[in-house]
Amino acid sequence: MAESKWTPKEPMVSAKDVHKSFGDLEVLKGVSMDVMKGDCVCVIGPSGSGKSTYIRCINALNPIDSGSIEVEGQEVNDPHLDKLELRKKVGMVFQQYNLFPHKTALENIMMAPMRVLKEPKDEVETRARELIKKVRLEGKEDSFPGELSGGQQQRVAIARSLAMRPDVMLFDEVTAALDPETVKEVLVTIRDLAEEGMTCILVTHEMGFAREVANHIYFTDRGVIVEHGPPKTFFTKAKDPRTKEFLSQIL
Repeated sequence: MAESKWTPKEPMVSAKDVHKSFGDLEVLKGVSMDVMKGDCVCVIGPSGSGKSTYIRCINALNPIDSGSIEVEGQEVNDPHLDKLELRKKVGMVFQQYNLFPHKTALENIMMAPMRVLKEPKDEVETRARELIKKVRLEGKEDSFPGELSGGQQQRVAIARSLAMRPDVMLFDEVTAALDPETVKEVLVTIRDLAEEGMTCILVTHEMGFAREVANHIYFTDRGVIVEHGPPKTFFTKAKDPRTKEFLSQIL
C-alpha cells in the first residue's frame, strides 16, 4: 500500500456516488458520505435500504460497481489494494460474533495480532488482557464462547477487532441478535469507544443510542441517503416525508 496521503483535516472515510448491485438488484444508488476522525456516525433506515451493504463496501467485503470510497486517502476500489492492509486500519464487528468456539475469549482476541501482525505473544497477551478489562469482561479470559452470553460474546468480538489497533471501527447491527438485557452492555462498550475518540460507523436500530452517542445520523431508504444531520435536529426537525414516517414508526 502506498504511503497514505491522509491528514486529519480530511475525512477519514470518504464515499462519493457509490453504486452497488447484486445481479439486477441495485442496492446502493449513489451514496456519498464523509466521516472525520473521531466522528461517531449512525446509519439508520428500514431493512433492505442498503445500510449493511454500504459499510461492507468500506472494508472491501463488497466490491463497488462505481463511485469511490477512500479510507485515509487510499482508494478501496483500487484493484491493487492490499485488503489485509486496509483491514488493519478498518475493524469490523458483525451481527454474528464469529468467534472460534474451541478458543478461549483471550485466545480469540490474541489470534489476529499474532498471526496477521506477527507480534510477540507476550506483548499481544498484555494488550488482550487490557482489552478484556476495557469491555468489562475481567474473569472471563479463560471462558469459551459457549460459556458466555450473547452480549459477552459480542464484547469479545469488539475486543478482538480492537486488538488490531484499527483507526476506524464498523459495527453492523451488532445488537440485532441479542436479548434486550444484553443489548445495553454492548452499547455501553461502543459508547466508551466513541467517547475516547475512536472513529465509529454504526448500522443500528437503536434510536436512543443513536441520539445519545452519534454526532451525525444518516437515514437511508431504497439505496439512497434521504436525509442526514446531527441528532438534535435529525430527530426533531426531519424534513423528508420518508424520514418522518420512519421515525414515527420506531420512536
